Amino acid sequence: MVVLFVHGMGRSSLSGWPMLHLLRRAGIRTTTFDYTTAFESFPSIKERLTAKIIALAARENYIVVGHSLGGVLLRATLNSLPASTIRPQHVFLLGSPIQPSRLAAVLKKNIIFRVLAGDCGQLLSSPERMAEVGALAEPVTSVIGVRGIAITQKYFDKEANDGVVSVAEVSAHWILNQVQLPVIHALLPLSRCVAEIIIENVTENAG
Repeated sequence: MVVLFVHGMGRSSLSGWPMLHLLRRAGIRTTTFDYTTAFESFPSIKERLTAKIIALAARENYIVVGHSLGGVLLRATLNSLPASTIRPQHVFLLGSPIQPSRLAAVLKKNIIFRVLAGDCGQLLSSPERMAEVGALAEPVTSVIGVRGIAITQKYFDKEANDGVVSVAEVSAHWILNQVQLPVIHALLPLSRCVAEIIIENVTENAG
């Protein structure tokens, strides 16, 4: 079993290093996928991720973990895989929006956001494009942070959120399991609790 980690917008695979380190200490092999939203469109990133997953699936069983935009990319990619490709045994979405992001909608005309987030930022704010990403058939665990931050709280009113997305934005009827943690959005991949949830799942699959 190998775990593939896809980071969030504006980050790199290093953002998941503490979690990946704990997985490796537990005897679980890991691999990562990197992208840059400022220089790549959503379709071009998805094309590269598709090739990565097809190659991975041809060799071994796997689980995928996506933080924020990384989870959106994983959903879009999994829903466009060739029918012959082996599917992941489990999908973990860490603070990954299912619904359009209200924060992205607020920022979509901001020049800095447009440059840094590129096409991916515009997708996150679009109800039509987010709907096209689609649901997943495999077991999905959504890990949600509920420790908001003062600077963005006004965008969520009294809704539970992690400072970037609300609980409602990362929820869907097809999600098998939802876990809420007192963590802000950026720190979800660093959480020991997240690593423990994944390790437990891998152990159960191995058994």
